[in-house]
Amino acid sequence: MKLIWHGHSCFAVQAEGYTVVFDPYEDGKVPGCGPLRLTADAVYCSHEHGDHNARHLVTLTGRDCPLAVETVAAYHDDKRGLLRGKNTIHILSAEGLRVAHMGDLGHTLNHRTLEAIGQLDAVLLPVGGYYTIDARTANAVAQSLGARVVIPMHYRLGDMGFDVLGTLDAFTALRRDVRHYDTNTLELGPDTPAQTAVLTYGE
Repeated sequence: MKLIWHGHSCFAVQAEGYTVVFDPYEDGKVPGCGPLRLTADAVYCSHEHGDHNARHLVTLTGRDCPLAVETVAAYHDDKRGLLRGKNTIHILSAEGLRVAHMGDLGHTLNHRTLEAIGQLDAVLLPVGGYYTIDARTANAVAQSLGARVVIPMHYRLGDMGFDVLGTLDAFTALRRDVRHYDTNTLELGPDTPAQTAVLTYGE
C-alpha cells in the first residue's frame, strides 16, 4: 500500500490497483500548497471546509472501487461541534492493512470512539492546533490509537500552512521514533516498523 501526501491534509492511498483520495483542498486555500489536480477511483472528505472538500479537483475514473472505507463520527472541536461542526474519520482497509484519516479532529477520543476505530496500522493525524488538536493532544491521541505508523498532517512548516497553526517540530519533539523521508510517499506493509513518519511535501 502506498500513502501519498499532497500537502495539508490531502492524501492519496493506493492499494490493489485502486486509488482513494482524502480531503483535497481548494486552489489557493492553503498557503504554500500548490493547486491539486488528481485522478482517483474514489474521494472522501472529512467535512465541508474549503481546505478539505475540493472533490471537483479529483477526476474520478468511473470504476467501482472495492476498497472498504468505514466512517466514525467525531467533532471539529472539543465542544461537540458547537464551534466548528462535525468531523468524519475515514478508515480504509485493503491488503490486510487498516489506515485512518482523522480529518480535522478537534478532541481526544473516548473509549467508545476508540472501539469503533479499532486496530490500525497507520493513522494520518492533524497536529497543528487552533483548528484541530494541538501537538500534545495529538501525541495523546496517537498513543491511545496504538497505530504502528503515525503520519502528521495539518501543521505549519516554513511557508506551508496557516500562520495560526503550530509547527511540525512541536509534535515531533514529543515523539521518540521520528523518521524523516525525502519523498511524499510511504510504502506501508505488514512489516513496516513502528515510527512517526514525516513525509516531504512536493517530492
